Amino acid sequence: MQAGDPPAGKVEVIEFFWYNCPHCNAFEPAFEAWKKQVPDYVVVNRAPVAFQASFVPQQKLYFTLLEMKLVDSLHTKVFHAIHAERINLSKEEQIFDWMAKQPGVDMKKFKEIFNSFSVANQVKKATQLQQDYDVEGVPAMGVAGLYYTDGGRAGSMPLVLRTVDYLTAISRKKA
Repeated sequence: MQAGDPPAGKVEVIEFFWYNCPHCNAFEPAFEAWKKQVPDYVVVNRAPVAFQASFVPQQKLYFTLLEMKLVDSLHTKVFHAIHAERINLSKEEQIFDWMAKQPGVDMKKFKEIFNSFSVANQVKKATQLQQDYDVEGVPAMGVAGLYYTDGGRAGSMPLVLRTVDYLTAISRKKA
C-alpha cells in the first residue's frame, strides 16, 4: 500500500526518511522493532523525501523495491551499503550497479519498474506528502494526516515513537 492511502478505519503512520541520512540509518532498527508491535488499527508506511532533485533516484529506488516486494529483504541493506560499506548510491547508475549484485534481483524488471510511470507517480505523491506534513528534516513521522513529529520536537527519536503511539491512540478515538 502506498503512503497516504490508509484503509477505512485505520490510522496511518508515515516514516519520512532519506537513505543517505545518518540519523535515519541509526533510527531504522528502533523503527523496525516498533513497527512490528503496533496495534492492528495502525498502518505503517514509509515516504522517502526529496529536499532537492538529487534525492529522486533514491526515492525511485525505494518505490521500485516496494513494487518488487523487496523492501523486507533490501531496505536495511541499502542503509548498510551507504553507511557501513560507504557505497555511493546517489545516482541511477550507482543504484543499478549495486542492485545487480543483489541475489535474485531481475535487473531488467528492476530498471523497467524504476523508470515506470507508476514509480514516477509514487515519487510525486511522496513529495506531496512531504509538503503536506511540512517535513523539515528526517527521520520524521506523520500521523493520520494531522500530526507531525521528529527528534527535535519530541526531544529524541525514542520519544518520537512514544509520541506517535499517543497520537495514533487519539486519532483512533476521533475516527
